Amino acid sequence: MNKYFAERVKPLKASAIREMFKLMADPEIISLAGGSPSPELFPSEELSKIAAKILMTNPNAALQYGTTDGYAPLKEIVADMVRKLGSLKETDSIIITTGGQQGIDLASKVFVNDGETVIVEAPSFVGTLNGLRAYQAKLVGVPLDDDGMNMEKLEQALESNKNVKLIYTIPTFQNPSGITMSLEKRKKLLDLARKYDVIVIEDNPYGYLRFSGEDVPTIKSLDTEGRVVYVGSFSKILSPGMRIGFTVADSKISDRIEVLKQVNDVHTPLLTQMMAVEYIKKYDMDEHIERCRKLYREKCEFMLSCMDKYFPKTVTYTRPQGGLFILCTTPEGTNTNELLLESLKYKVAFVPGNSFSTDIEKPSNLFRLNYSTMPNDKIEKGIKSLGQLLKEKLGN
Repeated sequence: MNKYFAERVKPLKASAIREMFKLMADPEIISLAGGSPSPELFPSEELSKIAAKILMTNPNAALQYGTTDGYAPLKEIVADMVRKLGSLKETDSIIITTGGQQGIDLASKVFVNDGETVIVEAPSFVGTLNGLRAYQAKLVGVPLDDDGMNMEKLEQALESNKNVKLIYTIPTFQNPSGITMSLEKRKKLLDLARKYDVIVIEDNPYGYLRFSGEDVPTIKSLDTEGRVVYVGSFSKILSPGMRIGFTVADSKISDRIEVLKQVNDVHTPLLTQMMAVEYIKKYDMDEHIERCRKLYREKCEFMLSCMDKYFPKTVTYTRPQGGLFILCTTPEGTNTNELLLESLKYKVAFVPGNSFSTDIEKPSNLFRLNYSTMPNDKIEKGIKSLGQLLKEKLGN
């Protein structure tokens, strides 16, 4: 069948993270691999009542076609959210998307031609990497420091690569590292984008999940030229299954995104958009977000304390101030794909680092852990078992 496939899909491989969901069918597996928010935070009872009321009182609106750019009351809420971040300019407009992933995909599709270069963090979000591969982009990774993308390496990448069209970044609680880019580096990144005349996609699905430290201004809030496309999501603060995201961009860019979305899915489902609006109007969203932060603070601190206790000194790891992930680094030469196969024998799953790499065939010594979904007893059991394996393979 391969001869029938388009060239752009031949290099694509299934996301290791999506594949990890299959492992959850085994009740004995402790999965520290996913990127899902905690189900205990879903306001399921409130949303079920809201959905029932909408379908009883306003079914025609909820079940009919809607406008491609999104449900107007939800766009007003998003506008207020991003305005508070300083991320909404007079020339900007908002598109409601079917999850943040669609926003990234459509923005990439607007700009990237076959063979053009996109600069990403190394490591970076697997969903975006696969999306860019589908558009036959040349992916160039820039390594991360403790405070975000290495700016010297970024400028080298901009200088040495032809046809650079985009810089893609997750500056706040980066996936998979949990690292937050400093304000100084955000300003420098924008300066370099101006200097080399490239577009920036700022992906910020985790920004509301800060549980320690101080907020850092978005890159979009620093932009005065309309070269930053901001992508946000309700998936991590309300429900991922509702599939509600959004883009904020200069109106000329948003017009192009809207046309592509018309071709893609016509519009994001109205029912879930209406549900989100009614929830935010009826309940205290700030209070809900604070519950999310509190739980993730506790879970992150607990996982880190277990790692401090059970992991060998040969393994280092990030200490995030928010988000959902911890990135672990093993000694050079370690292949964490092979390590995962051994880990599954211990009934513990994680995501190996090559999943987040521009070169997925190259072995990686990194692996990602998630602390948001497992209860504490399973977190400790999983980390203890993983620590035992790491000590056996890597020494103390």
